[in-house]
Amino acid sequence: MGDVLYVLEHYYPYLIRGFFTTLLVSVIALAGSLLIGIVVAVLRIVPSKALNAFGRAYVEILRNIPLLLVAFFFYHGLTAFGLNLDGFTAGTLGLTVYTAAFIAEAVRAGIQAIPRGQMEAGLASGLSYVQTMRYIILPQAIKIVIPPIGNQFLNLVKNSSILSLFAGFDLMYWSDYAASDSFKTFGAYILAAAFY
Repeated sequence: MGDVLYVLEHYYPYLIRGFFTTLLVSVIALAGSLLIGIVVAVLRIVPSKALNAFGRAYVEILRNIPLLLVAFFFYHGLTAFGLNLDGFTAGTLGLTVYTAAFIAEAVRAGIQAIPRGQMEAGLASGLSYVQTMRYIILPQAIKIVIPPIGNQFLNLVKNSSILSLFAGFDLMYWSDYAASDSFKTFGAYILAAAFY
């Protein structure tokens, strides 16, 4: 208990700063992954084989490679194309793109849970496929998938710890700093776990 109190007393401002950075990254990544995930989910079910294949490839590739590899691509891999991203941006993009694949699957399941008659009714009333999807199908599907998207948000918050590898100044970064600076590793990591 003494280690926890020591770390809390001496490193509290850093941990709070890291906590808010973690929340900021998580909210930005959630918003971006929702947008990308919804688009990819729609691509997974459209009649076009090319778009369907693109959506399937996106989901299958990103769900089957480690998040760390995705983040490394944005932080180190894009330098080959002349793009040098800071740790915060690279980590946020990595989280966004990675989480979008999981959200796409949840949204696709929600869309497929809507009775087929809803799509047919929309098309029969003169709406285009896109309008029917936007005004009839997606609003119902999003209500269905709120719990799985909530789970993905919780996973996203925990996955945000990868920012510590790129000096993203998140909670895990400052916990590592407190652990190495004070040699109170137990206290630092217990506090990080409590924040998460």
